[in-house]
Amino acid sequence: MAKQISVFVGAGSIGQAIIRRVSAGKHIVLADYSIDNANAAAKTLENSGFECSVVKCDLGSKDDILNLVKFATSKGDIKHLVNAAGVSPSQAPVEDILRVDLYGTSVLLEEFGKVISDGGSGVIISSQSGHRLPALPQDQNDALATSPVENLLQLPFIKSIDDTLKAYQYSKRCNVLRVMYEATRWGRRGATVNSISPGIIITPLANYELHGPRKDGYLKMIDGMPARRAGTPDEVGDLAEFLMSSRGRFVSGADFLIDGGCTASYWYGDLQYLKATH
Repeated sequence: MAKQISVFVGAGSIGQAIIRRVSAGKHIVLADYSIDNANAAAKTLENSGFECSVVKCDLGSKDDILNLVKFATSKGDIKHLVNAAGVSPSQAPVEDILRVDLYGTSVLLEEFGKVISDGGSGVIISSQSGHRLPALPQDQNDALATSPVENLLQLPFIKSIDDTLKAYQYSKRCNVLRVMYEATRWGRRGATVNSISPGIIITPLANYELHGPRKDGYLKMIDGMPARRAGTPDEVGDLAEFLMSSRGRFVSGADFLIDGGCTASYWYGDLQYLKATH
C-alpha cells in the first residue's frame, strides 16, 4: 500500500499547527523558500514523531512547484496539501507579492489538483486583507478565478497595481476565488479544497509587527475588534483540521474568516476609520 503524503508549503507557525493535526502516520513533504527554515521545522516535527522530507521551493517559480509535485508524488499518494507560504506588504515589492501570493498559489492549486488522491483535501491560507477590497466587478472576479495561470499577471487591472497593500489584497482575493474554481476540478478526483483567511495571528512576523514601527496601528486594530485579542496558530489549526477531516467532507470551495471579528468591525464597527487608509 502506497504511503500517504502531506505536502506542507511554508514552514511557519500556522502551517506547522495544521500539519501536526492531519499528518500522524503520513509522510510530510515540507517545502519552503528557505532550506534552513524548512530543516528547522522538519527537526521540530521529527522530534515530535513525524516523518519528514525537505524540499527548497520558491512559490513564485512554476519550475520549483513542478519539482515539488514530482518529488512529493515519488514518495506516495498525495493526501493533503497545506499552503501557508507567502509574502506580506511589508516584506516585498509589488512584483514579488503578485508573483508569489497570486500567481504561485494559483499554480500550486492547479498542479496539485492534477495529483491529489481520492479522499484528499487541501487548505490554502489566505488573509482577512482580501476581504477589505470593495466588491469587484464580475468580470474581474471571473478573470481572477478562471484565467489560465500564465495570464493572471497580465490582466490589465493587476498590471496597474502600484501599491504593496493593494497587491496583497488582490492576491488574497484571488486565492479565495481560485479555490472556488479549483474546487470543481479537485472534486472530480474525489477531493476537497478550501481557503482560510486569518486575521492577526501571533507568529514571529506578527510579533515583529506588534513591536515594530507599525505597532500602534496593530494594537488599535486588536482593541477595536470584538475578540479584543490576537489569535493563535492552534486556532487556525483547529479549523483546518475540521475541513481536512471526514467531518468536513461536504465543505469545498469555501473561504473561512478567522479574525476575531476584525473584518466585521472594519466594515460596520469600531474599525471603519481604517477604510480611509486601507
